[in-house]
Amino acid sequence: MSGLPLPPLPPIDGDATGRSMLDLLEEEHQQLDRLCTRAETEPAANDVLVATLARHLSAEEQYLYPAISGVLPEGRRVAERELAADAELLVALRHLHTSADQAALHTVTEHVRNHSHRTTAEVFPALRANCTTDELVRLGNRVEIARSAAPTRPHPGTPSTPPLNKLVDPALGVLDKLRDALTRRTTWEEDL
Repeated sequence: MSGLPLPPLPPIDGDATGRSMLDLLEEEHQQLDRLCTRAETEPAANDVLVATLARHLSAEEQYLYPAISGVLPEGRRVAERELAADAELLVALRHLHTSADQAALHTVTEHVRNHSHRTTAEVFPALRANCTTDELVRLGNRVEIARSAAPTRPHPGTPSTPPLNKLVDPALGVLDKLRDALTRRTTWEEDL
């Protein structure tokens, strides 16, 4: 094991089952890019972009950044850089959520594309080289659970590192999902 902060899990037939955290996050980066483009011409895509990005950032803050800090030689510095970028993005995302104007969308789109490029080009290859497939799959399982419980609205100023974010984000997620249901807000791309 490479030193990732993972609780022990019993393996199924010797290996963890599921998808790699890096594959899931890369796929989400592509989805976010697609949603940024759609939101330019489809106002309904704005809410989905906000919700998808809020879930994505929550899952990364809970599992990707601790993995980076725990495994990579310069991991703590990289994680701090990404957390700072996420804080800026959450402020821009809140502005987009409340105003839905093109300038806010442009700012969010720029942040999303820069984030996707940095992590996909720099961080993911380093994690692939330093983590086992089993570890990345176990993290992928946790990312999927975190996304399903995550907030669907931006909450700048809330804790962005474990253990507090693992407590606060699911609680905010429940409240956000209740508000989404009451307002009939669309939060999934497949519902557009």
